[in-house]
Amino acid sequence: MARLGSAVAAFHLVKTAGLLANLHAFPVLGQGANSFLKTSFLVPARDEAKNLPRTLLGLLKQPAAEILVLDDQSADDTAEIVRSLAKADSRLRLLEGSPPPAGWIGKNWACHQLAEQATGDLLAFVDADVSMRPGALSAIWAQIGAQHADVFSVFPRQHAGTLGERMLVPLIDEVLLAFLPHALLDLPIPAAAVANGQVLAFTRRAYRTLGGHQAVAGEIVEDLALARLTRRAGLKLGLALGGDLVRARMYDGYAATVRGIGKSIRSAHADSDPLLVASALGNLAAYTLPWLRLRHGAAWQLAAALSLAQRVLTNAKTGRASYAEAALVPFIAPAALPIYRLGLRRTARWKGREYR
Repeated sequence: MARLGSAVAAFHLVKTAGLLANLHAFPVLGQGANSFLKTSFLVPARDEAKNLPRTLLGLLKQPAAEILVLDDQSADDTAEIVRSLAKADSRLRLLEGSPPPAGWIGKNWACHQLAEQATGDLLAFVDADVSMRPGALSAIWAQIGAQHADVFSVFPRQHAGTLGERMLVPLIDEVLLAFLPHALLDLPIPAAAVANGQVLAFTRRAYRTLGGHQAVAGEIVEDLALARLTRRAGLKLGLALGGDLVRARMYDGYAATVRGIGKSIRSAHADSDPLLVASALGNLAAYTLPWLRLRHGAAWQLAAALSLAQRVLTNAKTGRASYAEAALVPFIAPAALPIYRLGLRRTARWKGREYR
């Protein structure tokens, strides 16, 4: 166990070093741009009546040329909400989506249909759970210019309402900031390319070069697939945190969080059962075991302390300021086990559709 303790402590030292590097290096949306890009906001929406009013009101405050919402065969009032808001602003338009063809993931098909109708020079796909404050689009333009990006993605500041959300949702930011030093974005390594489909923007030329969402038609984790295509095509990928300007609540409650992350975790582990099992066990060893071994040496104590520091550093960088969440760290790995169980089923179910 002493060797395991040393290995776990070494892992946390490396992870903490990555976080410290990104505290300064990773961009955050802020100052707006003086330039203007003709922008199309493209929103795929399936049963999003609860989220859409906030999302659309935020988008309507941005200087976009158009806001297209595709109703992906919703069973709720999604379409009616768009029609109602569109009466006050001609930039907002509702599109009626058709069923996804064989081989297409529903969201990818919805995004493809949106892109076919868009007229902007910048195609900005925005999920229906994203909220933008005034100045967000101008700040995105500024970062696209500063990073010379052909494809640009924003990681929103995540709101987590319930205890389960607060344990699991911040892991997205923690993994990003710990294991992807921003400098790696300039290296020709496809594996180091990431993006967030919540806000993912393409110049029209880049979107065509990549083949659009048609090139990733069957990919559940389409944002990661598009990021890697961007790298392979020799195009420039840019990233930023949303800061005060772009926020989101991905899931409502622990069960929804498990389902949401569970639908993509298998793809994120190369469709490999051994990798999923190893990842689950590794998390237990790295985040829970140190607290059970606190009296068994300095290595375990160091690992436990650093695991707390990592959540504090992550929340400080993203601006969530929920530092008390660090107390949840020992329970994160057990709370994530149902996510891995979903991944091992080899099928993913989301919003009434099942994918293999």
